[in-house]
Amino acid sequence: MISRNLRHLRVFMAVAETGSVTHAADRCHVSQPAVTQALNKLEQNAGGALFDRTRHGFFTTPRGDVLLNRVRRAFDLLDPALDDVSPRLVLTATAPQLTALIAVRETENFTLAALRLNLAQPTVHRAVSQLEQESVRALFERTSYGIIPTRQTRALSQSAQLAFAELDQADADLAELDGREVGRIVVGALPLSRSVILPHALTQFRALRPIQNITVIDGPYSELLGGLRRGDIDFILGALRDPLPIADIVQEPLFSDRLTILCRPDHPLADRTGLKPSDLSDTPWVVTREGTPTRAQFDACFDNGTAPISLIETGSILLMREILLASDHLGCISTAQSHAEISKGLLARLNVDVDWARRPIGLTTRAGWMATKGQALMLDLIRAAAEEARQSIA
Repeated sequence: MISRNLRHLRVFMAVAETGSVTHAADRCHVSQPAVTQALNKLEQNAGGALFDRTRHGFFTTPRGDVLLNRVRRAFDLLDPALDDVSPRLVLTATAPQLTALIAVRETENFTLAALRLNLAQPTVHRAVSQLEQESVRALFERTSYGIIPTRQTRALSQSAQLAFAELDQADADLAELDGREVGRIVVGALPLSRSVILPHALTQFRALRPIQNITVIDGPYSELLGGLRRGDIDFILGALRDPLPIADIVQEPLFSDRLTILCRPDHPLADRTGLKPSDLSDTPWVVTREGTPTRAQFDACFDNGTAPISLIETGSILLMREILLASDHLGCISTAQSHAEISKGLLARLNVDVDWARRPIGLTTRAGWMATKGQALMLDLIRAAAEEARQSIA
Protein backbone atom coordinates (compact mmCIF):
# COMPACT_ATOMS: atom_id res chain seq x y z
CA MET A 1 0.00 0.00 0.00
CA ILE A 2 1.36 3.36 -1.02
CA SER A 3 2.23 5.59 1.93
CA ARG A 4 -0.17 8.47 2.52
CA ASN A 5 2.80 10.61 3.56
CA LEU A 6 2.06 13.70 1.48
CA ARG A 7 5.58 15.06 1.78
CA HIS A 8 7.06 11.82 0.42
CA LEU A 9 4.61 11.88 -2.47
CA ARG A 10 5.50 15.49 -3.26
CA VAL A 11 9.18 14.57 -3.21
CA PHE A 12 8.51 11.67 -5.59
CA MET A 13 6.64 13.97 -7.97
CA ALA A 14 9.45 16.54 -7.83
CA VAL A 15 12.10 13.93 -8.69
CA ALA A 16 9.95 12.68 -11.58
CA GLU A 17 9.50 16.20 -12.94
CA THR A 18 13.08 17.42 -12.49
CA GLY A 19 14.96 14.15 -12.97
CA SER A 20 17.25 15.15 -10.12
CA VAL A 21 17.45 14.45 -6.39
CA THR A 22 19.22 17.79 -5.89
CA HIS A 23 16.57 19.82 -7.71
CA ALA A 24 13.79 17.92 -5.96
CA ALA A 25 15.35 18.63 -2.58
CA ASP A 26 15.53 22.35 -3.40
CA ARG A 27 11.94 22.43 -4.62
CA CYS A 28 10.57 20.61 -1.56
CA HIS A 29 12.86 22.37 0.95
CA VAL A 30 14.32 19.13 2.31
CA SER A 31 17.78 17.58 2.34
CA GLN A 32 19.03 15.23 -0.37
CA PRO A 33 19.21 12.31 2.11
CA ALA A 34 15.56 12.98 2.96
CA VAL A 35 14.67 12.70 -0.73
CA THR A 36 16.56 9.42 -1.05
CA GLN A 37 14.89 8.05 2.07
CA ALA A 38 11.43 9.03 0.81
CA LEU A 39 12.02 7.33 -2.54
CA ASN A 40 13.28 4.15 -0.90
CA LYS A 41 10.17 3.91 1.28
CA LEU A 42 7.85 4.54 -1.64
CA GLU A 43 9.59 1.90 -3.77
CA GLN A 44 9.20 -0.62 -0.98
CA ASN A 45 5.49 0.14 -0.81
CA ALA A 46 5.08 0.18 -4.59
CA GLY A 47 6.56 -3.28 -5.02
CA GLY A 48 9.46 -2.28 -7.24
CA ALA A 49 11.63 0.45 -8.70
CA LEU A 50 9.96 3.74 -9.53
CA PHE A 51 13.01 5.21 -11.26
CA ASP A 52 15.84 4.15 -13.52
CA ARG A 53 18.86 5.86 -12.00
CA THR A 54 21.35 6.86 -14.68
CA ARG A 55 24.24 9.30 -14.87
CA HIS A 56 21.94 11.53 -16.91
CA GLY A 57 19.30 11.67 -14.18
CA PHE A 58 16.29 9.86 -12.76
CA PHE A 59 13.70 8.52 -15.20
CA THR A 60 10.40 6.94 -14.16
CA THR A 61 9.89 3.24 -14.81
CA PRO A 62 6.51 1.93 -16.00
CA ARG A 63 5.69 1.41 -12.32
CA GLY A 64 6.75 4.98 -11.62
CA ASP A 65 4.57 6.28 -14.46
CA VAL A 66 1.52 4.54 -12.97
CA LEU A 67 2.11 6.08 -9.56
CA LEU A 68 3.01 9.50 -10.96
CA ASN A 69 -0.26 9.68 -12.87
CA ARG A 70 -2.32 9.05 -9.74
CA VAL A 71 -0.20 11.29 -7.50
CA ARG A 72 -0.57 14.19 -9.93
CA ARG A 73 -4.32 13.67 -10.06
CA ALA A 74 -4.46 13.58 -6.24
CA PHE A 75 -2.58 16.84 -5.79
CA ASP A 76 -4.48 18.51 -8.63
CA LEU A 77 -7.58 17.87 -6.53
CA LEU A 78 -6.09 18.67 -3.14
CA ASP A 79 -3.77 21.63 -3.64
CA PRO A 80 -6.30 24.22 -4.91
CA ALA A 81 -8.48 23.54 -1.86
CA LEU A 82 -5.49 23.77 0.49
CA ASP A 83 -4.37 26.99 -1.15
CA ASP A 84 -7.89 28.43 -0.84
CA VAL A 85 -7.72 27.97 2.93
CA SER A 86 -4.08 29.06 3.21
CA PRO A 87 -1.13 28.72 0.79
CA ARG A 88 1.00 27.51 3.69
CA LEU A 89 -1.11 24.35 4.02
CA VAL A 90 0.15 23.12 0.65
CA LEU A 91 3.53 22.67 2.36
CA THR A 92 2.49 21.68 5.85
CA ALA A 93 -0.79 19.72 5.80
CA THR A 94 -0.46 16.01 6.53
CA ALA A 95 -2.70 13.05 5.72
CA PRO A 96 -3.54 12.38 9.41
CA GLN A 97 -4.59 16.02 9.84
CA LEU A 98 -6.79 15.88 6.75
CA THR A 99 -8.26 12.54 7.81
CA ALA A 100 -9.20 14.10 11.16
CA LEU A 101 -10.69 17.12 9.36
CA ILE A 102 -12.85 14.85 7.19
CA ALA A 103 -14.15 12.92 10.21
CA VAL A 104 -14.95 16.08 12.18
CA ARG A 105 -16.62 17.66 9.17
CA GLU A 106 -18.86 14.60 8.67
CA THR A 107 -19.75 14.10 12.35
CA GLU A 108 -19.61 17.77 13.43
CA ASN A 109 -18.30 16.51 16.76
CA PHE A 110 -14.75 15.75 17.97
CA THR A 111 -15.79 12.83 20.15
CA LEU A 112 -17.77 11.14 17.38
CA ALA A 113 -14.94 11.78 14.94
CA ALA A 114 -12.48 10.15 17.34
CA LEU A 115 -14.73 7.10 17.69
CA ARG A 116 -14.95 6.79 13.91
CA LEU A 117 -11.18 6.93 13.54
CA ASN A 118 -10.52 4.79 16.64
CA LEU A 119 -8.35 7.55 18.08
CA ALA A 120 -8.33 9.49 21.33
CA GLN A 121 -10.41 12.66 21.23
CA PRO A 122 -7.43 14.92 22.10
CA THR A 123 -5.53 13.46 19.12
CA VAL A 124 -8.28 14.44 16.70
CA HIS A 125 -8.71 17.85 18.32
CA ARG A 126 -4.98 18.49 18.10
CA ALA A 127 -4.84 17.54 14.41
CA VAL A 128 -7.59 20.00 13.50
CA SER A 129 -6.11 22.68 15.75
CA GLN A 130 -2.77 22.31 13.96
CA LEU A 131 -4.49 22.94 10.62
CA GLU A 132 -6.19 26.00 12.05
CA GLN A 133 -2.93 27.33 13.49
CA GLU A 134 -1.12 26.86 10.18
CA SER A 135 -3.91 28.52 8.22
CA VAL A 136 -4.44 31.24 10.84
CA ARG A 137 -8.20 30.90 10.59
CA ALA A 138 -11.01 28.92 12.15
CA LEU A 139 -12.11 25.92 10.12
CA PHE A 140 -15.25 25.32 12.18
CA GLU A 141 -17.82 27.57 13.80
CA ARG A 142 -18.46 26.54 17.40
CA THR A 143 -22.18 26.73 18.23
CA SER A 144 -24.42 25.41 20.97
CA TYR A 145 -25.57 22.71 18.55
CA GLY A 146 -22.08 21.52 17.62
CA ILE A 147 -19.26 22.57 15.35
CA ILE A 148 -20.17 23.67 11.83
CA PRO A 149 -17.62 23.53 8.99
CA THR A 150 -17.01 26.69 6.99
CA ARG A 151 -17.47 26.72 3.23
CA GLN A 152 -13.72 26.38 2.68
CA THR A 153 -13.56 23.50 5.16
CA ARG A 154 -16.31 21.64 3.32
CA ALA A 155 -14.47 22.13 0.03
CA LEU A 156 -11.15 21.02 1.53
CA SER A 157 -12.73 17.96 3.13
CA GLN A 158 -14.26 16.83 -0.15
CA SER A 159 -11.06 17.49 -2.10
CA ALA A 160 -9.03 15.52 0.46
CA GLN A 161 -11.43 12.58 0.20
CA LEU A 162 -11.13 12.58 -3.59
CA ALA A 163 -7.33 12.84 -3.36
CA PHE A 164 -7.20 9.87 -0.99
CA ALA A 165 -9.46 7.97 -3.39
CA GLU A 166 -6.90 8.57 -6.15
CA LEU A 167 -4.20 7.07 -3.93
CA ASP A 168 -6.43 4.06 -3.33
CA GLN A 169 -6.70 3.78 -7.11
CA ALA A 170 -2.89 3.92 -7.28
CA ASP A 171 -2.69 0.84 -5.05
CA ALA A 172 -5.00 -1.01 -7.45
CA ASP A 173 -3.12 0.19 -10.55
CA LEU A 174 0.24 -0.90 -9.13
CA ALA A 175 -1.13 -4.30 -8.13
CA GLU A 176 -2.29 -4.83 -11.73
CA LEU A 177 1.35 -4.69 -12.82
CA ASP A 178 2.00 -7.75 -10.67
CA GLY A 179 -1.17 -9.59 -11.65
CA ARG A 180 -2.84 -9.03 -8.28
CA GLU A 181 -6.44 -8.00 -7.53
CA VAL A 182 -6.28 -5.16 -5.02
CA GLY A 183 -8.80 -2.60 -3.86
CA ARG A 184 -12.56 -2.67 -3.91
CA ILE A 185 -15.16 -1.59 -6.42
CA VAL A 186 -18.06 0.33 -4.92
CA VAL A 187 -21.30 0.50 -6.92
CA GLY A 188 -24.16 2.82 -6.00
CA ALA A 189 -27.23 0.84 -7.06
CA LEU A 190 -30.63 2.38 -7.72
CA PRO A 191 -33.67 0.03 -7.65
CA LEU A 192 -33.82 -1.04 -11.30
CA SER A 193 -30.12 -1.94 -11.45
CA ARG A 194 -30.32 -4.23 -8.43
CA SER A 195 -32.83 -6.55 -10.06
CA VAL A 196 -32.07 -6.25 -13.76
CA ILE A 197 -28.47 -5.34 -14.63
CA LEU A 198 -26.18 -5.86 -11.67
CA PRO A 199 -26.81 -9.55 -10.87
CA HIS A 200 -25.70 -10.65 -14.33
CA ALA A 201 -22.75 -8.26 -14.48
CA LEU A 202 -21.54 -9.21 -10.98
CA THR A 203 -21.63 -12.96 -11.62
CA GLN A 204 -19.66 -12.52 -14.83
CA PHE A 205 -17.17 -10.24 -13.08
CA ARG A 206 -16.66 -12.76 -10.28
CA ALA A 207 -15.88 -15.48 -12.82
CA LEU A 208 -13.15 -13.29 -14.31
CA ARG A 209 -11.87 -11.82 -11.03
CA PRO A 210 -12.41 -14.32 -8.22
CA ILE A 211 -11.11 -12.25 -5.31
CA GLN A 212 -11.69 -8.61 -6.23
CA ASN A 213 -13.66 -6.96 -3.45
CA ILE A 214 -17.04 -5.59 -4.60
CA THR A 215 -19.44 -3.52 -2.50
CA VAL A 216 -22.95 -2.65 -3.66
CA ILE A 217 -24.59 0.24 -1.81
CA ASP A 218 -28.27 0.99 -2.23
CA GLY A 219 -30.17 3.99 -1.00
CA PRO A 220 -31.88 7.18 -2.14
CA TYR A 221 -30.31 8.94 -5.09
CA SER A 222 -29.29 11.95 -3.00
CA GLU A 223 -27.28 9.77 -0.62
CA LEU A 224 -25.61 7.85 -3.43
CA LEU A 225 -24.78 11.10 -5.21
CA GLY A 226 -23.14 12.45 -2.06
CA GLY A 227 -21.07 9.29 -1.74
CA LEU A 228 -20.05 9.50 -5.40
CA ARG A 229 -18.92 13.12 -5.10
CA ARG A 230 -16.89 12.33 -1.95
CA GLY A 231 -15.13 9.41 -3.61
CA ASP A 232 -16.82 6.78 -1.41
CA ILE A 233 -18.68 5.37 -4.44
CA ASP A 234 -17.09 4.71 -7.83
CA PHE A 235 -20.22 5.01 -9.96
CA ILE A 236 -24.02 4.97 -9.74
CA LEU A 237 -26.15 2.69 -11.88
CA GLY A 238 -29.82 3.44 -12.47
CA ALA A 239 -32.21 6.11 -13.70
CA LEU A 240 -30.44 9.25 -14.90
CA ARG A 241 -31.52 12.73 -13.88
CA ASP A 242 -32.70 15.58 -16.10
CA PRO A 243 -31.55 18.22 -15.63
CA LEU A 244 -28.12 17.21 -14.37
CA PRO A 245 -28.24 17.88 -10.62
CA ILE A 246 -24.69 19.25 -10.37
CA ALA A 247 -21.90 20.04 -12.81
CA ASP A 248 -19.16 17.79 -11.39
CA ILE A 249 -20.76 14.53 -12.52
CA VAL A 250 -21.16 12.85 -15.92
CA GLN A 251 -24.07 10.66 -17.06
CA GLU A 252 -23.80 7.88 -19.65
CA PRO A 253 -27.15 6.58 -21.00
CA LEU A 254 -27.28 2.81 -21.57
CA PHE A 255 -30.90 2.24 -22.58
CA SER A 256 -34.33 3.79 -22.13
CA ASP A 257 -37.19 2.30 -20.18
CA ARG A 258 -40.91 2.87 -19.64
CA LEU A 259 -43.09 2.32 -16.62
CA THR A 260 -45.54 -0.55 -16.18
CA ILE A 261 -48.50 -1.06 -13.86
CA LEU A 262 -48.59 -4.47 -12.18
CA CYS A 263 -51.10 -6.52 -10.23
CA ARG A 264 -51.46 -10.10 -9.05
CA PRO A 265 -52.60 -12.49 -11.83
CA ASP A 266 -56.09 -12.99 -10.32
CA HIS A 267 -56.65 -9.31 -9.48
CA PRO A 268 -60.24 -8.14 -10.21
CA LEU A 269 -58.87 -5.73 -12.82
CA ALA A 270 -56.38 -8.13 -14.43
CA ASP A 271 -58.62 -8.95 -17.43
CA ARG A 272 -59.95 -5.44 -17.98
CA THR A 273 -58.85 -3.47 -21.03
CA GLY A 274 -58.92 0.21 -21.84
CA LEU A 275 -58.46 1.29 -18.25
CA LYS A 276 -57.51 4.90 -17.60
CA PRO A 277 -55.55 6.28 -14.64
CA SER A 278 -58.73 8.01 -13.40
CA ASP A 279 -60.34 4.55 -13.07
CA LEU A 280 -57.64 3.60 -10.55
CA SER A 281 -57.80 6.56 -8.16
CA ASP A 282 -59.55 4.59 -5.43
CA THR A 283 -57.18 1.63 -5.71
CA PRO A 284 -54.37 1.20 -3.16
CA TRP A 285 -50.90 1.48 -4.69
CA VAL A 286 -47.29 0.53 -4.05
CA VAL A 287 -45.01 3.18 -5.58
CA THR A 288 -41.53 4.62 -5.17
CA ARG A 289 -40.85 7.51 -2.82
CA GLU A 290 -41.30 11.14 -3.83
CA GLY A 291 -38.38 12.74 -5.62
CA THR A 292 -37.65 9.77 -7.90
CA PRO A 293 -38.19 9.85 -11.69
CA THR A 294 -40.64 6.94 -11.42
CA ARG A 295 -42.75 8.74 -8.85
CA ALA A 296 -42.76 11.94 -10.89
CA GLN A 297 -44.16 10.09 -13.91
CA PHE A 298 -46.68 8.22 -11.76
CA ASP A 299 -48.00 11.45 -10.22
CA ALA A 300 -48.11 13.18 -13.61
CA CYS A 301 -50.35 10.55 -15.21
CA PHE A 302 -53.28 11.45 -12.95
CA ASP A 303 -55.44 14.47 -13.64
CA ASN A 304 -55.82 17.10 -10.95
CA GLY A 305 -57.96 15.80 -8.13
CA THR A 306 -57.75 12.13 -9.19
CA ALA A 307 -54.43 11.15 -7.63
CA PRO A 308 -54.62 8.07 -5.38
CA ILE A 309 -54.41 8.69 -1.65
CA SER A 310 -53.72 5.11 -0.49
CA LEU A 311 -49.99 4.73 -1.10
CA ILE A 312 -47.19 2.54 0.22
CA GLU A 313 -43.79 3.95 -0.76
CA THR A 314 -40.87 1.59 -1.33
CA GLY A 315 -38.00 1.08 -3.74
CA SER A 316 -37.97 -2.70 -3.22
CA ILE A 317 -39.42 -4.86 -5.99
CA LEU A 318 -39.49 -7.81 -3.57
CA LEU A 319 -41.64 -5.94 -1.06
CA MET A 320 -43.88 -4.65 -3.85
CA ARG A 321 -44.36 -8.15 -5.23
CA GLU A 322 -45.34 -9.63 -1.87
CA ILE A 323 -47.83 -6.82 -1.17
CA LEU A 324 -49.40 -7.19 -4.62
CA LEU A 325 -49.69 -10.97 -4.24
CA ALA A 326 -51.39 -10.62 -0.85
CA SER A 327 -53.84 -7.83 -1.71
CA ASP A 328 -55.60 -5.76 -4.37
CA HIS A 329 -52.78 -3.21 -4.44
CA LEU A 330 -51.37 -2.12 -7.79
CA GLY A 331 -47.70 -1.41 -8.38
CA CYS A 332 -45.91 1.01 -10.69
CA ILE A 333 -42.33 0.11 -11.65
CA SER A 334 -40.11 0.01 -14.71
CA THR A 335 -40.78 -2.40 -17.57
CA ALA A 336 -37.28 -3.83 -17.21
CA GLN A 337 -37.87 -4.62 -13.54
CA SER A 338 -41.27 -6.14 -14.23
CA HIS A 339 -39.98 -8.46 -16.97
CA ALA A 340 -38.80 -11.21 -14.63
CA GLU A 341 -41.91 -11.03 -12.44
CA ILE A 342 -44.25 -11.29 -15.45
CA SER A 343 -42.27 -13.97 -17.31
CA LYS A 344 -42.35 -16.20 -14.21
CA GLY A 345 -46.10 -15.71 -13.84
CA LEU A 346 -45.75 -14.05 -10.45
CA LEU A 347 -47.38 -10.77 -11.49
CA ALA A 348 -49.43 -9.51 -14.43
CA ARG A 349 -49.27 -6.32 -16.47
CA LEU A 350 -52.43 -4.25 -16.15
CA ASN A 351 -53.85 -2.83 -19.38
CA VAL A 352 -53.94 0.89 -18.70
CA ASP A 353 -54.07 3.63 -21.32
CA VAL A 354 -50.99 5.67 -20.36
CA ASP A 355 -48.44 7.07 -22.80
CA TRP A 356 -45.44 6.69 -20.52
CA ALA A 357 -42.44 8.79 -21.47
CA ARG A 358 -39.18 6.92 -21.84
CA ARG A 359 -36.60 7.53 -19.14
CA PRO A 360 -32.85 6.98 -19.58
CA ILE A 361 -31.08 4.32 -17.51
CA GLY A 362 -27.32 4.52 -17.24
CA LEU A 363 -24.12 5.24 -15.37
CA THR A 364 -23.21 8.30 -13.34
CA THR A 365 -19.55 9.03 -12.56
CA ARG A 366 -17.49 11.94 -11.30
CA ALA A 367 -16.26 14.30 -13.98
CA GLY A 368 -12.64 13.44 -14.77
CA TRP A 369 -12.79 10.08 -12.97
CA MET A 370 -10.30 7.51 -14.26
CA ALA A 371 -11.22 3.86 -13.68
CA THR A 372 -8.77 1.15 -12.70
CA LYS A 373 -8.63 -1.97 -14.89
CA GLY A 374 -10.94 -3.78 -12.51
CA GLN A 375 -13.44 -0.93 -12.52
CA ALA A 376 -13.23 -0.66 -16.31
CA LEU A 377 -13.99 -4.37 -16.61
CA MET A 378 -17.02 -4.00 -14.36
CA LEU A 379 -18.28 -1.08 -16.45
CA ASP A 380 -17.92 -3.09 -19.66
CA LEU A 381 -19.88 -5.98 -18.17
CA ILE A 382 -22.60 -3.59 -16.99
CA ARG A 383 -22.84 -2.09 -20.47
CA ALA A 384 -23.24 -5.59 -21.94
CA ALA A 385 -25.91 -6.51 -19.36
CA ALA A 386 -27.72 -3.26 -20.09
CA GLU A 387 -27.77 -4.10 -23.80
CA GLU A 388 -29.36 -7.47 -23.01
CA ALA A 389 -31.95 -5.69 -20.86
CA ARG A 390 -32.66 -3.27 -23.68
CA GLN A 391 -33.28 -6.10 -26.12
CA SER A 392 -35.54 -7.96 -23.68
CA ILE A 393 -37.93 -5.01 -23.35
CA ALA A 394 -37.70 -3.77 -26.94
